[in-house]
Amino acid sequence: MAKVILEVSSREAVNRRFRNALAGKAQGTRLSFESPSLLIKVLSGRRWDLLKVMTGAGPMTIREAARRMERDVKGVHADVHTLLAAGLLRKTGDDRIVFPYDAIHVDFTLRAV
Repeated sequence: MAKVILEVSSREAVNRRFRNALAGKAQGTRLSFESPSLLIKVLSGRRWDLLKVMTGAGPMTIREAARRMERDVKGVHADVHTLLAAGLLRKTGDDRIVFPYDAIHVDFTLRAV
């Protein structure tokens, strides 16, 4: 199963994983965000819904994704581009979009200040 881990990490933690990867230690597929608020901003409710619709569905056009979600194409288009920029979606050679993972694991801890 292809899983992506979304996490809130410091620059030091990201650098440490990078060094470990260079040393040949598997790190898994991870996307790091600098704060919980940024992670939540990027993955709004409608974007989560888009990822759910696309999970296991293979490549599709933005128009098809909008149809499946019963949303307007313009709104889905904006969400797709945000998720492309974040690295959660990919474009295929024929300009379709794909969510290349079977699962998402979100990992962060909120601590008292």
